[in-house]
Amino acid sequence: MTMALTDTNEKAGDIEEVTAQSKTRTRWMMHAFLITFGLLMLYPLIWLAVSSFKPSEIIFSDTSIIPRHFEWENYARGWAGVAAPFKIFFANSFVISALAVVGNVLSCSFVAYAFARLDFAFKKPLFALMLMTIMLPVHASLIPQYILFNAFGWVNTILPIITPKFLAVEAFFVFLMVQFIRGIPRELDEAAAIDGAGPVRIYFSIILPLMSPALVTTAVFSFLWTYEDFLTPLIYLTSIENYVVPQGLRLLQAARGASSWGPMLAMSLLSLVPMFIVFFVFQRKLIDGIATTGLKG
Repeated sequence: MTMALTDTNEKAGDIEEVTAQSKTRTRWMMHAFLITFGLLMLYPLIWLAVSSFKPSEIIFSDTSIIPRHFEWENYARGWAGVAAPFKIFFANSFVISALAVVGNVLSCSFVAYAFARLDFAFKKPLFALMLMTIMLPVHASLIPQYILFNAFGWVNTILPIITPKFLAVEAFFVFLMVQFIRGIPRELDEAAAIDGAGPVRIYFSIILPLMSPALVTTAVFSFLWTYEDFLTPLIYLTSIENYVVPQGLRLLQAARGASSWGPMLAMSLLSLVPMFIVFFVFQRKLIDGIATTGLKG
């Protein structure tokens, strides 16, 4: 009897050891796969960084990862720009992106609070109409918007780019905030109302502080989408001193041709730095905002 129990325990221990070894091998294989896949995904960025230090004439002929010598002149030439220094394009992009962030956070949160908490006429049809605008291609409204802004005399200014942000035209962000606000207990609103707080006071004192993950998500995506937007500035900004970073890169390539590949790649790499900084600084809040808004019903 004792020997049988001993044999059974030994077999169970062997099975557990084999299972542990199998789990370890599986884990290492998964890590190896993820690392390999991650390196493949990062290769274009690595190529961009390496090529920004190569002479323009050998960028597409030299396939080595490590440059034979570093062409620091690419960054100096790229920063000097063509018709204007590249720092002007960075400054314009930062100003427009910052205003877009402020506009989207304020206006979309106001509208989301109204849809999620207030009762007014035609609330459901208006909410459905707002959601339908998400499916509307941007090109469908491009010409009417240009005619309108041109009549206002706003062409070649940043007003056509930032004004819609202050009017809550980004239905995606409104929907995201509505989903988040619906998850905030209404008892908080009712307690504040008993104390005499009105809708505006409830919004600023209770709702706004509690929806910080959704606000950060809106701010990050607003910055990234506005900063990398090329079509809208291309249509409305005609003076070089008003150009943003994507237009500056296009100008750099168009003005110098094949000889500008090095400077253009150098400025392309620098243009990615603000987006990486914003993403890594707000990464945790961004993930929390997306996760929580996705779970609210």
